[in-house]
Order: sequence, then structure tokens, then C-alpha cells
Amino acid sequence: MKVRKELWFGFSLMAVIIVVVLVLTPWSNLFDAHLSKADLGVLGLLMLALIVVAIMIGFPTAFTLMGMGVFFAWLAYRSVNPDLAVQQVLDLFVQRTYGVMSNDVLIAIPLFLFMGYLVERAQLIDRLFHSLHLATSRVPGSLAVATIVTCAIFATATGIIGAVVTLMGLLALPAMLKAGYNIKVAAGVITAGGCLGILIPPSVLLIVYGATAGVSVVQLYAGAFLPGMMLAGLYIGYVIALAKWKPALMPPLSESDQRVPLPPLARTLAQQGSHALTGLWRALTGPGGTGVSTRAVAGQLVVSLLPALAIIVLLGVTFRSATAPEVEASVAGLIQAGGDVAAAATSQEQETGLIGQPAAEEEKQEGAQEPSAEAPKDLGAPPTADQLKSESTQEPGSKVKPAAEKSASTAAKAPAKERLPIPAWFWIMLAIGIAIIGIIYWLWNWERLEVFKLLLTSFFPLALLIIAVLGSIVFGLATPAEAAAVGAFGGFFLAAVYRYIAHLRGGAGGPLSGAVVGGTLREFGTIIKESSFLTAKTSAMVCWLFVGSGIFAAAFALLGGQDVVEKWVLSLDMTPVQFMILAQFIIFILGWPLEWTEIIIIFMPIFIPLLPHFNIDPLFFGLLVALNLQTAFLSPPVAMAAFYLKGVSPPHVTLNQIFAGMLPFMGIQVVALVLLYTFPQIGLWLPSVLYK
Repeated sequence: MKVRKELWFGFSLMAVIIVVVLVLTPWSNLFDAHLSKADLGVLGLLMLALIVVAIMIGFPTAFTLMGMGVFFAWLAYRSVNPDLAVQQVLDLFVQRTYGVMSNDVLIAIPLFLFMGYLVERAQLIDRLFHSLHLATSRVPGSLAVATIVTCAIFATATGIIGAVVTLMGLLALPAMLKAGYNIKVAAGVITAGGCLGILIPPSVLLIVYGATAGVSVVQLYAGAFLPGMMLAGLYIGYVIALAKWKPALMPPLSESDQRVPLPPLARTLAQQGSHALTGLWRALTGPGGTGVSTRAVAGQLVVSLLPALAIIVLLGVTFRSATAPEVEASVAGLIQAGGDVAAAATSQEQETGLIGQPAAEEEKQEGAQEPSAEAPKDLGAPPTADQLKSESTQEPGSKVKPAAEKSASTAAKAPAKERLPIPAWFWIMLAIGIAIIGIIYWLWNWERLEVFKLLLTSFFPLALLIIAVLGSIVFGLATPAEAAAVGAFGGFFLAAVYRYIAHLRGGAGGPLSGAVVGGTLREFGTIIKESSFLTAKTSAMVCWLFVGSGIFAAAFALLGGQDVVEKWVLSLDMTPVQFMILAQFIIFILGWPLEWTEIIIIFMPIFIPLLPHFNIDPLFFGLLVALNLQTAFLSPPVAMAAFYLKGVSPPHVTLNQIFAGMLPFMGIQVVALVLLYTFPQIGLWLPSVLYK
């Protein structure tokens, strides 16, 4: 019987861990329950090692964490009071489970998953891949570039690795193999592009890390956006360079494949000229005779002007935000409204800590003091009868009316604040925008107009959904859970609309015919059912992982394992750079035998308490971890992306070819990790601008 190399690697690693566990376990003290503090610390590390072995053997991660945590927590409690050990362990289990159930951050996970599964089953991605393929047909390695861009967009809409890799394996792999692409290159592009969902928001990994490390998920999303785009850009740059260097690996498309077939309307209008914009203008303002209605020509012209309008709107919004006057928060109204009472309350709060509570010394002094003899001098003459009558006829609150009118008139007379001067960078941005508009319309022929119309129907609806979800989170308009609910509703709507359009174009009948409406409802019901079951299954897995993680972390802390690790790390007397390199190297190595869920759930609670000692921002550390964990889906023997792709690939595509194709992209991930650490503002600039 021949054993594969990856199995030898796994068995050897497990054997080494088991031998270390057997040697270091304090067997003599374990059975008589006389465990010292040092013995408990060793047991904590042994628990960690045994969990890794159990997961590698194939036991479910969540229940392995719970089982090991309960057993070793019982050992810790038993060493203190054997009679109460069982009761204390059960209390710990209930408390940790309730803590997971009451965590509001986790509400976003099932909603984002539901949105992703709906978008996947709405068959948006096949239209998106086709339009991007036509848009990049003249770029070297165009099919691979279109695959990476599609994966990045789909990852932004779903964040589900398995769904992206599986769907792109069904769409892009046959197309690349048919075009003569190398199997390793095609497999590497699909697996690496599919794993971008780990990093690009809305990433489930970032939600899990934020809940584990106590970091704001909103800031994690804002920080991870640019590193994710950087990694996708590095992938595209590598593919283009490889296609130019070795064209045999990714042959260029034939001239017929690069051509976009024109519909009858475009062929008729193309008689006015090869340039689409000028041809539409001639057809609209000319004497006629084209055989196309003015309304249709005007519609095509409006579509052609959409890129320029979008750039102009973006520049206008940028101008207003860049030159907006600085808003200074004024507290004059607060002081005026509260008057002396507010000032007195402020001083009392500082002394006593309670609003409206007088200081004890002031109470004693006021009680001991007598009324001042000077006070009657300020009272003045008693009011006359006419004055009393006029005061009695006034409405309540009319005494403060003159002050309010005065403040209003003062505000009205105050000159409006001038806008800030236009910064230099805006002129650069304006020049770039004008140059982009010029390049677009210089190349704007009829084929590119048709590609743009394809993108309008495939990419832009998905882009609006992405902007609505991520924009509302990043700009503070909604919490992640609220934005996820909006995204789930958007996915629900897109799935219904696109299924209806598909049935309508299939020629089943008119817009309101029973065949079209009935077929849409039946298919939409199936989509909802499948998406709901998959969402419930994945959400249950994540929640059980959190329950197991809570019990494991509590047991690890009870045994003193965290103290042992912390003392060992601090005894090395490392600099922050050395600690960061060590931590990322350990995470990189752990990505080979473990999945990202185990690494986040098990090992992040060990690293996070060490960060304050080295003055490392948990937000920046989380971005590095998310970028590093790209390797967890690409590194054998637990490279789940490879198994996802193998499940939908042709029989002649072997697992070893997929593994070999993933290795260059793992190297690119290491380069991206070095770039992010060397230039941390790649990840920290956007959060600092939005949440300063």
C-alpha cells in the first residue's frame, strides 16, 4: 500500500505531538489530584497540542474544543476542590454558551451568509464573468484576469470561499482549459481569487476576529478594503506578466473571440460612423433615414454618457467635501440654556461624581452660615400692582423669549463661513478624471458600448448592493448587523428580478403570463429554501465554534497556559518587530494543518493579551492575520480551496496539479504581507480618515 506524501507529513506531525504529550504529562500527580501550578500550566499546553492532533485526525472542531475544554477544566477545578468540580464545570459551560448567544456582533454572520447564498444562486456571476471576459479580451491572460476580477467582486458580495471557488470552477475552468491555458495556472487563479473573500469585506473571518479580540468590526472592514484590493492587484499583475513572459501558458484569444457581436440596432447605427458617441449624435441631430426611432437613439446616447456623468458626480462630491468649511462645535447654547445651574452642576459633578449632588463640605458650610445682612440691598423696591398684573398675563416661559430672539438675530446676522481653499490634490484628481474621460471616449466604439451595456446589467446592480452594504457600515450609517439585513434583502430582490428576467427572455410568454410568473415563483422558492438551509448550517457551525472556543479559552486560563506562554515570550526579550515576525510565522505554519476558523478561535486568544506589551495595535494585527490566513485555504494538506475545485473539475485535473498551481500565489501573499507590514498605512489610512 502506497501512502501519499501529504499523509506522511500529517502522520509524522501527529506522531511528534503525541510523543511530546506522553513525555511531558505529569502522570504521577495527575491521578492523585495533587497538581501544582507548574503542572497545571503544562496541562494547558498539552491540551492545546491534543486539540491540534484531534482536529488533524478529523474530529469536529467545535466538539473537540468543548470536550477537551470540559475535561481539562474539570482537572483544574478538581485540583482545588474535588467535590465541587463537576458543578463548577457545568456552570462554566452554561455561562460561556450564554455569552455567545448574547453577542450582538454575531447577528451579522447569518445575514451576510444568506445574502451570499442568494447572490450565488441568482446566476449573476455567469453574466458578470462573460461581460468582464469581453471587457478584458485584449489584455494578456484575459480569461485569468477576468476570473480574478470576478472572484474579487463576488467575494465582496458574499464572503463565502467555498461558493466562490466552486462556482468559478464551473464557469471559468472549462473556458480556460478550452482556450489552451495551462492547468496549473488556471487552478491557481481560481483558488487564489476565490480566497479573497477571507480578506475583502464583508468577510466572516473579520467578524469572528473582531468578536474574539474585541476589535471594532467596522474599523476592520474599513482597514481590510485596501489590502484586499492590493492583493487582487498583485494577482492580476502576476498573471499579466506571466502571460507576456510565457505566452504558451496562457495563449491569447483568437481575433474572433475578441470581437463582440453587435445587435441589429447597433449595426444600423454603426453606419453613421465607427465612433459610437459621434455616430449617435449624427443619428440624433441628422435629417433621419437611419430607420431607428429618435427615442432609441436618445436612450443609447444617454447610456454612452453615463461614464462621464459618473466621473463628474464623483468629482463634484469630492470638491464639496474637500472645500467644506470646518464646523466648530459651539457650547454657547448649552451654557445659555442651563445658565448658572449648569455651571454649578458641572462643578458638583467634578467634586462628588454625581449630577445634582452637592458637595458635603458645601452643605455643612451653607448650614452653618447665617443670611447675609447685605442681601436686602439688592432686593429693590417691591413691585407695583400694575407690574404684578402684567406679569400674571404673560405666558409661561416668556421671560426667556427676549434672550432667544437675541440669539436668533445674532445668528442671522453672523456671516456664513467661507469654504476652504481648494487643495492641490483636488486639481490632480480633476486632471486625472478629465484624462480618464478623454481616454474612454477616444476608444468608445460600438463594441465597447455593447460591453458597457453588458456590465450595466451584470456588474452595476451587484455594485450597488455592495456599496449599499459596505458604505453604510464604513460611513457609520448602520451597524454590521443592520447593513447585513439590508444586504440580505438586496440579495432577495436581485434573485427574484434576475430569475424573472431569465424566464421572460426564455420565451415562455408575456410579462404577466402564468408560465413566466409561475416558473419564477417556483425557482425562487427553491433558491430561498436552499439558501436558508445552507445559512442555518454554516451559522450553526460558527456559533458552536464560538461556544467551544469560550470553553477552551476558559480552561486554558484556569490551567495557567496563558501565563506560561506569556512568560516564555517575554523571557525571549524580543522587539516588537521580532514578536510580529514570530507571530505571523506561527500563523503561517498553522495554516498548513489547520483551517482559519481553528486558528482564530484557538490561537488568537493566546496572541491578543501579548499585544499591549509590544505596543501593537490589535486592528493592525488583525489585518496582518487576515492577509496571512489566505494561505490556510491554499496550503496542503488542508487546502480546502483545492478540494472545492477538485470536486467540480474534469477528471484529468489532478489534486497535485491544483496544489502546484497555488504555490506561486502563496508567494504573492507573503509579498503582500511584507508590504502591509512595511507600509502599515495601507490598512490604517482609511480607518484613521473615517474615524479620527
